[in-house]
Order: sequence, then structure tokens, then C-alpha cells
Amino acid sequence: MDLGLFRRYVRFAAFAGSLLYAALPVSAADKVTFGTNWVAEAEHGGFYQAVADGTYTKYGLEVTIIPGGPQINNRLLLAVGKLDFAMGANMLQAFAAVEQKIPTVVIAAMFQKDPQVLLVHPDAGIETFADLKKINILVSKDGLASYFQWLKSEHGFREEQVRPYTFNPQPFLADKKLAMQGYVTSEPYVIEKRAGFRPKIFLLADQGFDAYSTTIETRIDLVERKPDLVRRFVDASNIGWYNYLYGDNRGANKLIKKDNPEITDDLIAFSIAKMKEFGIVDSGDSVSLGIGAMQELRVKSFFDKMVKAGVVKSTVDWKKAFTLSFVNHKVGLDLRPKN
Repeated sequence: MDLGLFRRYVRFAAFAGSLLYAALPVSAADKVTFGTNWVAEAEHGGFYQAVADGTYTKYGLEVTIIPGGPQINNRLLLAVGKLDFAMGANMLQAFAAVEQKIPTVVIAAMFQKDPQVLLVHPDAGIETFADLKKINILVSKDGLASYFQWLKSEHGFREEQVRPYTFNPQPFLADKKLAMQGYVTSEPYVIEKRAGFRPKIFLLADQGFDAYSTTIETRIDLVERKPDLVRRFVDASNIGWYNYLYGDNRGANKLIKKDNPEITDDLIAFSIAKMKEFGIVDSGDSVSLGIGAMQELRVKSFFDKMVKAGVVKSTVDWKKAFTLSFVNHKVGLDLRPKN
């Protein structure tokens, strides 16, 4: 099917279906499976919220969340039809799916900002982002192959600065002259708890790394066959995120702790606070278009940067990686605090 025709068809079918789903009886609920990309945590809170407070049920869905983990590849399970939806990290995975002809597509982005950060000791003399080029940085293999290539092409960082990061913060704690990668919602908490100081945080998204993150992906065939179901899942998830950030999230946190008994209330609270402080979920496009929002120009901007950095091939048809048919409808925007 022609891509433009396909997208127009999906928009019409999803809109038509949206007029009906509010009236669906509970007995007609569609069973849906959603796989996350890691063990249960606050960064998945909006989805757990929509389960806990009945939002998915209201939208005619019976959703089962399947947590990810180090030995679990939920994106693969999505591609082979074992899951209906899966959580992606950022658009790099979606570009790779197009290149590899994997029949999946991004349908929403829950995070307006990628949570990737670089951390430094507060007394290391690193005052600006540019100062990071003076010191060595603990970077994982995945980080070296992705965002660090952008740091090189966009900001002049050097590969000689890289030291291997094994997700153990001890080398960073022992050396004030080292920087360390992390997520704004987790590694700063670990540093504070273990070492008793607050690291200085540099969020890559605020330096031009404009990837959408925590995306929702599904298979192209599900979009074609059941656009109404896809629309309901996205809309209910958006509302779940508003209620998780700004409402009573105790039920969601209870479910998170059930799926991940090792997580603490303190870490959950820290993660939520950082998501709010840095505008991870609700900033940028979401302010006017609602949580989950995406814009074609911004996807293109990130694609161009990744091509320049040598991370993505210029021949990849980036427009096939996503669809805007299910976002930007301001669903749940009325739940956003006015001040």
C-alpha cells in the first residue's frame, strides 16, 4: 500500500473508532499485552497507573504488562507476534527496524526528553558542558556506539576520553576526575545513597540530543487491522501518565513493587521528582499536544544528527519508523496542572 494512502487510512479508521470506544462494555474488553524494556520502575509508571486506576478498562482494554530485563527481549517478542505493544528506548531502534525490515512502527513517545546524562563530582571543576571534554568518561558499549558518536560529531568529544562503564559506579566514586554516564532518574540516586553527595548532572537532551524516548511500538499489521485498538491503548496510556505524574499514584507504585520487589519507595519518589524537574515526560511538544506527542521535523532532526555521527545510514527511510496517526490529539491535556 502507498505510504501516504496508508497513513490517511489509519488516521480515518482510528478517528472513527475513537467515537465508539468510550461506550464499550467491560465484557467486550480487548486483551492486550505490553512489554516494557526493563524491570518495573517509575519510568514505566504511566502504564502501571492506567492498569491500577482502571483507565485501560474504561477504554475497553484488559492490559497485561510484561516486564523486561537483562535476559528478556520484548521487542523481539513483539516482532514475532508474542506481544501486542512494546516499549522502545529511543528512535535509534526504530530506524534499525526499518533498515532490517522488521515490521514494527513507533506510535507514540512517552518521554519528550531522553533521560541520558553525564555525571561529574560537584567539586571537580567541571562547570559547563564543554568542560566535559577535558576529562575521561565512563561509557558503556551501547553508549559508545550511539550517543557518544553524536558527542564527537556535534560537540568535539574524543574517543580517547572513553573508559569502559560496566554499570558499577565504584570507579567514578573513587576518581573525582572521571565523568560517568547514567539516567537522570536512577544513577544520581545511587551516587547520593552510596557516597553521600549529589553529582552534577548534564542532560544530553538539553545539549541537542533530541531523541524521543520511551516510545510505544507495535506491529504494522496491528495498525492496519485494528487501528481503533491501537488508538485506545495510546490514549489510555497518555492519561495514565498524566495521572501518575499529577494524581494519586499509590496504586501504580504498588503494582511496580509487586513486579519488582527490589525497588524502594525512595527510588520511586526520586525518579518521579527528576522526571518532573527535567521535563522528561511533559515538556516540549506535549505542553500543547498532550503526552505522547511527536513531530515529524523533530524525528528528522534526530535522524540527520545520527547520520552525521555515523550511527545511522543515510539510506534508511526514516519516515517508515513512526506514524503520527495516534498522537497529537491533546488527549488528557485537561489533566495537566495549569500552573
